[in-house]
Parts: sequence; structure tokens; C-alpha cells
Amino acid sequence: MMKITLRNGIDVPQIGLGTWQITDRSVMREVIADGFSAGYRLIDTAAAYSNEIAVARAIRESNIPRGEVLLSDKAWNTCRGYAMVQEACRNSLKKMKTDYFDIYLIHWPASPKLYPDWEEINAETWRGMEQLYRDGLVRAIGVCNFKKHHLEKLKKTAEILPFIVQSEIHPGMDQCELLEYCNDNGIRVEAASPLGNGQILKNETLGRIADGYGRSSAQVCIRWALQKGLIVIPKTVKKERLQENMDVYGFTLLSGDMEAIDAIPYCGGLAIDPDEVTEFG
Repeated sequence: MMKITLRNGIDVPQIGLGTWQITDRSVMREVIADGFSAGYRLIDTAAAYSNEIAVARAIRESNIPRGEVLLSDKAWNTCRGYAMVQEACRNSLKKMKTDYFDIYLIHWPASPKLYPDWEEINAETWRGMEQLYRDGLVRAIGVCNFKKHHLEKLKKTAEILPFIVQSEIHPGMDQCELLEYCNDNGIRVEAASPLGNGQILKNETLGRIADGYGRSSAQVCIRWALQKGLIVIPKTVKKERLQENMDVYGFTLLSGDMEAIDAIPYCGGLAIDPDEVTEFG
């Protein structure tokens, strides 16, 4: 398993296991167990997923030492602000019966559609994240769904820049502006929903390229992201898919194929604009 090193020296597995929409405890137990067997050691969850307890229990039942698992969690939108984000983190730590998170993220920026003072809200929430980091409750802090302009505003007041930005990235939605900004500022990027909403797997260009390597379209999506230096968080509940998503180190996409994938137009993602959403506030 290849790893990505954050600015503070923490090594993060380049492929993680997403748990969004998995709430059944028995399913979670199987997914985590199968994931560990396949080599996953980065587990991504969030308070909003309503599965923290299930994730924690599944990890404990796996008998994999806590120090060998990187656990990533996220603070929800109702917990913005200096004090509230710290309380949210401590509540999640209690639910998961752990002393620390390896990665802790702000799930969404405050939306301009809802908050005229969104810049100040994000800055105060980030100040609380910095305190969690200083207190040793989290090993790395970051944000989800922040666009370039959110990060630029945050940079004005931040004492510690995010170590990680998690965003929807997949063929057809390459987020090149965000990637360039993060690369220039020493911020590592995680690709959430690296397979989009599934429709992209039917793309003809992607299928043709996958056939040329004797691989699946999903494997090509993940390999494309890895070659861009991203951390990838695919999600599946199927054992064979867990193994397939991890089996992406035995081939390398040629530059021409990378460029062809870069040129795929939008064809299947979540595409929720953080500046436009109103239902998440």
C-alpha cells in the first residue's frame, strides 16, 4: 500500500475505505472485516453518517490494533464555531471510544446562501480545529468541500493551514483549480466519491481505456486519481469490489490515457456546489 505524507510527517494510506450510507451494524462489521483483510487501514466516517458507533465496534471486533488504523471523522454543519466544533469532536471521540482521531475535518464550509458572515464562521470553526490539533485530540486537521476561494479566505486568519482537503473528484470532475492551489500550498487532497455516482463507469472512453489494460472502469478511475497524487476514498459493501478497488498497483496509465480521461466531460457525479447549497445548514 502506497502512502502519502502530510506536512507534519504523518503517513496516510493512499486508498481508504468510505462508510457513507452504511448504517446497518452487521453490514458494517462485514465491510470493515473484509476491508482489513484486503489491506485497508484508513477508515473514513462522519458524524452526519450516523454510523460512528458501528464503525468503532467493527474496528474493535477486528482485533487490528488502534495504532495500525487511521481513523478519519468530520464535524457536521450544526457544530460550527470555536467552541462547538471542539465539543463535536469530543462527542465523536466518546462515541467511537478512542482518545484521538488521526484526521478530523470540517464537513462543509458555511454557505453564502445561508450566512452573510460565512467567512467569519469558517475562520472561527477553523480556530477551534487548530485548538483540537494543539491539544492532541487529532493528529491532522482539514476540510471537506472547500473550494479555492474558501481556502484563500481561511488562509488570511489561519495559523495552521489544512493538512487535507477532501472533495468530490473523479473523471469528469477533476477539480484542477483546487488541486493546483492545494499543491502550491502543501495541502494534500482526498478524492471523495472517486467513482462519481456510478454513471461514469458507463463512459465509453473510460471503458475503452479499461479494456486496453484488462482492468475495470472503476480500477481505472482509482488509478487515475492515484497518479495525480491523491488519496482516494471509494465506498462499497461488496467484498469483491473492496478487493478490486485495492488491486490498482499492478498497472500504470500512459500519459495519453491520463489526458483522455482528463478530457472526459461531466457525466455522473454528486456535483453539490458548496456556494449554492441551502439544505445542509
